[in-house]
Amino acid sequence: MLNEERVILMTKLASYEAGEGKKNVAIGSYFRSDYIGWQVLKSIISATIAFVVVFAMYIFYDFELFMTDIYKMDLLEFCRNILIRYAVVVGGYAIVSYIIYTYRYSKARKSLRLYYRNLKKLADMYDEKQ
Repeated sequence: MLNEERVILMTKLASYEAGEGKKNVAIGSYFRSDYIGWQVLKSIISATIAFVVVFAMYIFYDFELFMTDIYKMDLLEFCRNILIRYAVVVGGYAIVSYIIYTYRYSKARKSLRLYYRNLKKLADMYDEKQ
């Protein structure tokens, strides 16, 4: 005879495993600092690439004007301004990434705790039957 409560719980667990659970199990396999650090590092690399692309577009937009002004400008000041802008962009992006990935990690861990609690509940239901 089928236990309706057990079938409902198994369906709920299978649905979780097929959808959101895959991502959460992957996240949950990391330590908190490893997951967040890896994601922030990837974000910093992406922000660096984006900054270089945008800077290159800025330079190439009016390359002729840039080349004529390069002899008139203070190159150290120009480089310092670019580095400051780079630090602000990448630093801001890293902080936002840290906040987002910390939230995602805690949400995934909370979801996994509920999943494991339901698995234990299902195992207890099977033990009660015997």
